[in-house]
Amino acid sequence: MATIGGPTFQSASLYVGDLANDVTEGLLFELFNRVGPVASIRVCRDTVTRRSLGYSYVNFHNFQDAERALDTMNFSEIKARPCRIMWSQRDPSLRRSAVGNIYIKNLAPNVDNKGLYDTFSVFGNILSCKVAMNETGVSKGYGYVHYETAESAEDAISKFNGNFIEDLPVTVTHFVPSQRRPNQNAWTNIYVKQFPETWTEQKLAEVFGAIGPIQSCHLKVDEEGKSKCFGFVNFQQHPDAEKAVAELHDKVIEENFTLYVARHQKKAEHQRNLQVRANMISSEKVIKFQGLNLYIKNLDDAITDEVLKATFSPFGTITSARIMRNEDGSSKGFGFVATVQRRKQLVLFQSCTVKFWAINQ
Repeated sequence: MATIGGPTFQSASLYVGDLANDVTEGLLFELFNRVGPVASIRVCRDTVTRRSLGYSYVNFHNFQDAERALDTMNFSEIKARPCRIMWSQRDPSLRRSAVGNIYIKNLAPNVDNKGLYDTFSVFGNILSCKVAMNETGVSKGYGYVHYETAESAEDAISKFNGNFIEDLPVTVTHFVPSQRRPNQNAWTNIYVKQFPETWTEQKLAEVFGAIGPIQSCHLKVDEEGKSKCFGFVNFQQHPDAEKAVAELHDKVIEENFTLYVARHQKKAEHQRNLQVRANMISSEKVIKFQGLNLYIKNLDDAITDEVLKATFSPFGTITSARIMRNEDGSSKGFGFVATVQRRKQLVLFQSCTVKFWAINQ
């Protein structure tokens, strides 16, 4: 959950989230200034694309106006989307605290932020409230409510756990940050691919069931019911899942198929790992090719890529030589020459003056 702490120091700053990408500071000023004089507004944006991140900070001149805005404008629609307002708390240690924070699961699909807020506000002052949504705005079936006090959270858990919201019994417990959850490494779900198209869920269960008892087995198929040759197996015990990865990964099976077996990663974790891997590859390329590319300027307009390459090739193997050009094809007067070895750079640099003279002759 995003914030805690409330207006302990009579803060007049509000966090406004769940905003459409085209919501601007001007629009927010027009809306919030109706409640009271606004000191400043900042829509948070991506540093590169300048695209809105979907949240902003609205700062009032006094606490009373901020409190009134929170009471009257929370969950109001801005550009057809209900916003979510809470007190802004910049202290990261407080934002990560789980005190007063509860977790609610098995929510009906039609329960939104406001519905969750209205249901749990009877137990105490709520600092923030959110139903988890996927990329398309559909509820994931769980949410969080953060109370101002631990007593309110305890009251909500004791009185509402097991009760019904929209005909579904909900589970209400204390929210536990991921780093504090027990058995975080005790995973049981594995990802399997590179097996024959003829394999069925029964075959998967047979192969992996030999390792240990499994809870479920799922084979991915296309619209025609044809196997996509990957699936998931969920074991009852972590040691069995770990053993399956150790014994069956890279194992050659029928028709020379080599199984791929690994711990199943959630989408967010998988994307993080892909990004880390991409960053590492990019860094390695920078290190590998650093110093292998020469920048050359003051070139005559008549110089071509071929002439540039032929001029520098006596000093070593040239992988590329290019004159940079305008849209009409005319030379910009500079270009690049790439070599295969850094030690060639010294020879090239030492010969630049002579060669530039030769090129321009």
